[in-house]
Amino acid sequence: MELSEAINLIYTTAIRQTEPQIWADLGCGTGLFTKALTHLLPPQSTIYAIDKDAMALDTIPDNYQNVLVKKMVKDFTQSFSLPSLLDGILMANSLHYVADHLSFLQTIQSSLLQPSHKLLLVEYDTDKANPWVPYPVSFQSLQKLATKAGYTTLEKVGTKASLYGRANLYGVLLTK
Repeated sequence: MELSEAINLIYTTAIRQTEPQIWADLGCGTGLFTKALTHLLPPQSTIYAIDKDAMALDTIPDNYQNVLVKKMVKDFTQSFSLPSLLDGILMANSLHYVADHLSFLQTIQSSLLQPSHKLLLVEYDTDKANPWVPYPVSFQSLQKLATKAGYTTLEKVGTKASLYGRANLYGVLLTK
C-alpha cells in the first residue's frame, strides 16, 4: 500500500484541530499508517509508535510532517502504560490480533485514553478468520462492538479493495 492510499483510508477532518494532540499507533509495524496519521494531526503533535518488532520501528523517522514520533518496543496486546493519557489511538490492521475485542477496548479506554477521545481503526470487512487475520472484526461486527464499548459515534472514513481478494479494508473513526 502506498502512503497516499493509507492517508485516504483514514482521512477525516474530525481529527484536525489547532492544538497539538497525543496519539498512539498500536501495532504500527514499519509505520505506514503512523506516517499517514501525521498528515491529519496539527504540527507539534506526538505519536507513540508501538510495536514488538524493534527492527520495524527503526525504519520510522523520529519526526515526520512536524509531528514527533516516539518509538516503543512493546506488545500492545499486553498491559503497558504511557507518560500521559492519549487524545486518540490508531490501530491499522492490528485489532484483529486481539482475541477479546471488547475487553481490550475497555482496557485501553481506562488506562491509555482521555475520557473524550478518538479511536481510528483499519480492518478487513470480514468475520472469517485466517492465519493472517486470526480475530477479524467486520464493519457490521464493529458497529455492535462500538456500542457495547460505549462509543457514541461511528463514522466510516474510507474503504480500499484488498490486494488478496478476500475482503475489503475499511477505515472507521469511533468517538466518545
